[in-house]
Amino acid sequence: MSGFTMPSATLLAQSILSGVFVGALYGLLGLGLSLSWGLLRLINLAHFAFAFLAAYLCYQMAQMGVDPLLSLGLIVPLFFAIGAGLHWGMMKFQITPFNSLLVTFGLTGIVEALIQTIWTADFRKLESSYGEHNFKVAGLYVPLPELITLGLAVSLSFVVWAVLRYTDLGKALRASAEDSAVAAAFGINEKRNALLLAGTCSALASIAGVCLALGFTLAPSQIYAWIGVVFAAVMLGGLGRALAPLIAGIVIGVSEAVTMAVTAPSWAPLVSFTLLIAILLFRPGRAA
Repeated sequence: MSGFTMPSATLLAQSILSGVFVGALYGLLGLGLSLSWGLLRLINLAHFAFAFLAAYLCYQMAQMGVDPLLSLGLIVPLFFAIGAGLHWGMMKFQITPFNSLLVTFGLTGIVEALIQTIWTADFRKLESSYGEHNFKVAGLYVPLPELITLGLAVSLSFVVWAVLRYTDLGKALRASAEDSAVAAAFGINEKRNALLLAGTCSALASIAGVCLALGFTLAPSQIYAWIGVVFAAVMLGGLGRALAPLIAGIVIGVSEAVTMAVTAPSWAPLVSFTLLIAILLFRPGRAA
């Protein structure tokens, strides 16, 4: 038990708050993946590559004097088009869910190579005015970039939830995911809706990428480091759901942060991967 130390109440509270912030990013990264996997039946590993590519584009535009949040005005439409185009290609060649995993894994490698070619493998850190602003609330440190990430994650998750639950488009998407043949018989344009959803998923990945650039140091090889924990958040929350990845991401983020505070940082990955293995073993129906 010598490796376990009880942190002070302040350190524990700060760790929990930090876990909420990083968990919100897990949830934001997992949102598009959950929708793509659950409603389109495609496992898009390129989702992570798109997030990092967006992060690097945000970094590059910041170097040119463009505010990181204003860069979303260009980045989001660009990645919407990329996501819709990728899904159009998959529909044209009738890519199966398993093959989508292989295709998008290969695409991830291509994007990683592209990033290394343009920005090299060196670590990059976006310097912005947001990083200079920090708040202190009840003795706890609250960085502005993480607060922005939490705000975007919560607001976008609720917007997507409301669209899926209350709009005709959301009902049509859920109907097509349940039974595409019956949905088509009722006049639902499945192909058009699928392109809209695929584009939206990639746009969400790009927003997560900008949040990633605001709060983290970037390196191309880090793409793969996020896959396991975000997969755990998606699987824990369930596929095709809007709020669940955010809740699951925060649970994982807080668990990791508390684990690091009590033991050591090297123990943190144990939390997410143990959860992922447990979910795959005891809740296999959620992966179907």
